[in-house]
Amino acid sequence: MPKIKTRRGAAKRFSFTAKGKIKRNKAYSSHILTKKTTKRKRNLRKSGLLDKSDMNGIKKLIPYM
Repeated sequence: MPKIKTRRGAAKRFSFTAKGKIKRNKAYSSHILTKKTTKRKRNLRKSGLLDKSDMNGIKKLIPYM
């Protein structure tokens, strides 16, 4: 059996924590920033964790992480 290829777009967007959870960057932080509050923009800079319902799909896209 050949190896499964990693989906490079998913590999660039997601990373795994030491306990196996998946880290992600938050959306809505790239443009139209003038109407967003400073607090909201600061919280968008932080990374978040992927929801459990999305974990299986992303693990299939990144098989060897």
